[in-house]
Amino acid sequence: MKIKIKTLQIILISISVILLIITYLYIPKIERDKLKEKTTQKSEKLEDTPVETENYFTNVVYEGSYQVKNPFVIKADKAKVLTDAPDLVYMDSMHVTITLTSGETVIITSDSGRYDKVNYNIFFENNCEATDGNIVLKSDNIDLVADEYAKIYNNVVLVDDSASYIKADLIKYDFESKKYEISMFENKNKIKVKLIN
Repeated sequence: MKIKIKTLQIILISISVILLIITYLYIPKIERDKLKEKTTQKSEKLEDTPVETENYFTNVVYEGSYQVKNPFVIKADKAKVLTDAPDLVYMDSMHVTITLTSGETVIITSDSGRYDKVNYNIFFENNCEATDGNIVLKSDNIDLVADEYAKIYNNVVLVDDSASYIKADLIKYDFESKKYEISMFENKNKIKVKLIN
């Protein structure tokens, strides 16, 4: 009988020790791990949430000069500036009016594009159209680099007032002199031009 009581006491003491270990060591460790996991998840969510990286504007207007002597005005319905590239303005529904030294105006429109406030370069994208009243240029892209000719490329169509029609990959156009250089991407020596009068 004494052996059974001693065995029972050892079992009860063992269970008590196990319960003490679980209560004071294991459960607090589990709670610490849960708390640590929650804290990590919160910090990850904060890191995943981008810091304010864009500034949005509506109905914007910028002024500058193209080829030094030709002032222009850019208007756009919407614009944004990224904090890591504050000199570039990304725009939607761009409308640019350039006043040439001859007094003529050139109007260029596009669905989107960007403007560099430092060097006055303008890059038009999607549904681009440029006209001076006599010539209409349509393309996917138009680049107005401040000290160069306009570079019109990707699906270019040029129609002038004499009903001439030109399709090309790339046209470099000088709005002032009304001269243009036509080229094709695939074959630099072969140009497809169809003149209709």
